[in-house]
Amino acid sequence: MEVNAVSTIAQTIQLSLAPVFMLTGIGALINVLAGRLSRVIDRARALEALHPRSTGPEHDRHVWELRLLDRRISIINAALLMAVSSAVMTCLVVAMLFIAELAALHIGPTVAVAFILAMTLLIAALISFIVEVRTSIHAIHVRAELLEQDRR
Repeated sequence: MEVNAVSTIAQTIQLSLAPVFMLTGIGALINVLAGRLSRVIDRARALEALHPRSTGPEHDRHVWELRLLDRRISIINAALLMAVSSAVMTCLVVAMLFIAELAALHIGPTVAVAFILAMTLLIAALISFIVEVRTSIHAIHVRAELLEQDRR
């Protein structure tokens, strides 16, 4: 009897390995997003310091970039929320696998829905990440006037 219980737990552990590997990937994504958020915030603070002392076209450029940075912060925050939510749902999937096995519950559809939700949240986080990357590209175009040759 106990051999069957150990074997069943071993199978449950094997079954839970895929979600655990998924958690590793989500953790890496969260790390990348947190790093990007940190850099965006640092850039926003630097621009906020320059903003009051600027005038004319330079002031307009600061305002434009600050608006872009604010949008990037919002996108990254949304991506972080979805990635963390995906990680939480993935943890719940693993927990439900063990609870279902130990309590002999038949909650397969619930586990499946939780995993689908975790994957959907991860997909949304990745889409938000790509949107943020595309948004950041607008800020790094070199201005045409800086690319002109020096005509002295």
